[in-house]
Amino acid sequence: MVHTFAAIDVGSFELTMKIFEYGGRKPMKEIDCLVTGLSLGADTYATGKISKEKVDELCRVLQHFSSVMRSYKVESYKAYGTSAIRETVNSDILLDLIETRTGIRIDTLSNSEQRFLDYKAIAGAGDIFYNAIQGSAAILDIGGGSIQISLFDEDSLVSTQNLKLGVLRIRERVESLGADPYRMRLLEEELIDASLNTYKKLFLTGTVKNLIVMDDYISNCFRRGSKKNDDGVLSRKEYDALLEKLSNGGTFETAQAFGVPEEKVPLMRISGLLVKCLCDILKSETIYAPGVTLSDGIAYEFAENNKIIKPEHDFEKDITACALNISRRYKGSQSRAETLRQISGTIFDSIRKISGLSQRDRLYLDIASILHDCGKYIAMTDIGERSYDIVMATEIIGLSHYEREIVANIVRFNHSDFAYSVFEHSIDADLGKDGYIKIAKLTAILRLANSLDRSHKQRMKEVKATLSEGELSLKVNTPQTFLLEEAFFPEASDFFEEIYSIRPVIIRE
Repeated sequence: MVHTFAAIDVGSFELTMKIFEYGGRKPMKEIDCLVTGLSLGADTYATGKISKEKVDELCRVLQHFSSVMRSYKVESYKAYGTSAIRETVNSDILLDLIETRTGIRIDTLSNSEQRFLDYKAIAGAGDIFYNAIQGSAAILDIGGGSIQISLFDEDSLVSTQNLKLGVLRIRERVESLGADPYRMRLLEEELIDASLNTYKKLFLTGTVKNLIVMDDYISNCFRRGSKKNDDGVLSRKEYDALLEKLSNGGTFETAQAFGVPEEKVPLMRISGLLVKCLCDILKSETIYAPGVTLSDGIAYEFAENNKIIKPEHDFEKDITACALNISRRYKGSQSRAETLRQISGTIFDSIRKISGLSQRDRLYLDIASILHDCGKYIAMTDIGERSYDIVMATEIIGLSHYEREIVANIVRFNHSDFAYSVFEHSIDADLGKDGYIKIAKLTAILRLANSLDRSHKQRMKEVKATLSEGELSLKVNTPQTFLLEEAFFPEASDFFEEIYSIRPVIIRE
């Protein structure tokens, strides 16, 4: 049976809707794509609000999208707004107005959620992605407001960083200086180089052979620049020739040569410059543009969530890899983090059926175990508060702001007194009752796991948990004494019993 789905991207420069079919000969097939240019980001980045004229045009386009969805008998859709919507000062009012006028609900993606969907779109593009990340590779995800640089080594995500170097933001910033066109290009390159050199000093340790580019600007030109026309793969020499052709012509001539609207040419040049500057720093030999967009990532995730496709890549592993990288940055103990992950995971699995927690919640617990004491890097006092600050200030790719708030509070209350009211510790009221209860449940597990390694000597690496008649038996097999663990266990046990009405007990085998 064939199902239809629409993925809508309310971007900084364009509105895009792609219609997909699931269940035919191909598990996922794009059957239509509508793109309308509308520079929402120019307003947002300059004034903090989108003008009435552009809101009216946005609603008109969405009404047209709605009509097209009806013609295709679309069964479900997902519409997302990115930085142009996210960074408006009145985003909640704006989204309510749009839904009232068009019937289309737009959800706002945090930067980490947006980049994760882009990442899934690239992963769904074919074997070149998997081949590229087997060695050293980087993904450069270029947006209107910012760029994301994600480094891979041997199929593992090493680091990911967001820089406020989006093409629209760069153009607005440079245009505000009132320079002539020649000086504008020099200023753009200087601005990009300054930020990327800082990035290089802080996060780069070697060369990166492969660069994967995702954007709405220069990626579409890659097939024109390749002599072999081989799925958007260019050597560095071919890319330099493409960029020279893009940079040296007039706006009208370049638009004609590449088959794009004239207003898009300046943004293509900035995007091309971003790719060049990063290639210079990484010393990349091969550049690949798969030609996918955020809409492809939205559709991929819909298919994944509905078990239409089975992903070849373990995306949750990338989220934990990102957390591990943050822990290393703040000198966290890798051996202790692994011990806490094993013990807390064992406890979670033993009470899973009666806890009301989901598999996604287990991921939050895993990340909290990894980042449990990152605040020690700042100070050995108020560790919970300092750890909370670090987690909230650090982007974890794949987690929304809401999810990061949950993780940050689990880490906080692993050390600090638990807040029995949202008014204590300034807990974000947007978490709601469900988020607050989730924090309490996961904190109880982490505290219990933490008490079983209070000495930080991994004396109880192998813990078996069995739930029976209101009692959680934690069987440990160790020849060592564990006086410190026995001393701190009762307090953690009391809190666990308060949350779950289950009494943990230690049984030594």
